[in-house]
Amino acid sequence: MASIKPKFRASSVAGREGTLYYQIIHERKPRQLQTNYRLLPSEWNAQSGRLASPASPERIMTINSIRELIHWDIELLNKIIRGLDFRGLPYSTDDIIEEFQRLTSVNSLFNFMQAVITRMRGNGKIRTSETYAAALNSFKKFRDGDDIRMDTITPTLIEEYEGWLQSQGVTPNTTSFYMRILRAVYNRAVEEELVENRHPFRRVYTGTEKTIKRGLPLVMIKKIYMLNLSGDRNLDFARDMFILSFMLRGMSFVDMAMLKKSDLKDGRIIYRRRKTGQILSIEWTNEMQSVLDKWPVNESRYLLPIIKNEVSNPRYVYKNVGEKVNRELKKVAEKAEVGVTLTMYVARHSWASIAKAEGVPLSLISEGLGHEKESTTRIYLATLDSTALDRANGMILGSLGS
Repeated sequence: MASIKPKFRASSVAGREGTLYYQIIHERKPRQLQTNYRLLPSEWNAQSGRLASPASPERIMTINSIRELIHWDIELLNKIIRGLDFRGLPYSTDDIIEEFQRLTSVNSLFNFMQAVITRMRGNGKIRTSETYAAALNSFKKFRDGDDIRMDTITPTLIEEYEGWLQSQGVTPNTTSFYMRILRAVYNRAVEEELVENRHPFRRVYTGTEKTIKRGLPLVMIKKIYMLNLSGDRNLDFARDMFILSFMLRGMSFVDMAMLKKSDLKDGRIIYRRRKTGQILSIEWTNEMQSVLDKWPVNESRYLLPIIKNEVSNPRYVYKNVGEKVNRELKKVAEKAEVGVTLTMYVARHSWASIAKAEGVPLSLISEGLGHEKESTTRIYLATLDSTALDRANGMILGSLGS
């Protein structure tokens, strides 16, 4: 039966990390199987053939992760050798290494996740595929581009990734978002029996923290609406898109960008929400038309001046325009002195909070926002600024001194 021993090859440069490899011997013929694991000379005990204590406290998680990876590698190699022995046919060290590399490729996280993303795009789940691609790119940066087998993903490695995200200034909710996507991909691999579930995400945060959504009062919306921005075309355009979103019951920017001229018929906009597929109908008012009339007629099939040409990838165009609009809205906020970071989402939050303050029934707000369930609207409204409650509390506190 073949034997496996981890070995360390020091760097030719003193003090630099060396590489770990496996020496595989079968029928007295040795072969080396290289790994991507990097160690300092002091982190390897040549006598015992095992990892030594890390060179510094900062290396503890890295060394623990490599220790686990060595364990899974040797476990896989022994499984391959047992399978070859069971067949009773002659085999060589080349056969062992070839099978190991084949299984490594099949179980590659990068390859498997990219295949999932490709399938999503093929099924029309473009937005979801983009979020998965963002999570994959983040993990690739953490790994410096080094791929990893899914059966070697350990709790220690995932904890190390979480720590890396935090060091990059990534918010807890975004960190959790990436973790949930990676966990979903990992669980899919478990379902397809490509990997045994070792629950590597059990020690990291995968929940969500409630964030306060800013909804502007009507007086601030009017202030933004009345701003004279004629001297700056970019600011003027960003403000107009914000106001149109508000007028269109907080319509999302992607839905605004994708509105076609054919969607405006008999004085109504009828469109399908990209997020839910729900069909919504909105009266097209003189106020909306007056904002649109400020801009040259769009020569393309799209109604608003966001996607101005017929392009093969309109999603790419609207994303770029959306990012620019949000950058300009920050400047608009400064000029209007609204006191919050202004984005296109604020228009949606503002419409909902103003409707609530005006006593519009929850069922109508839910319908206006395009929510499929009133419970979604209730949760949505609960995260908006509780300005009315603050005012009421101020009155109560004010009465203490009277």
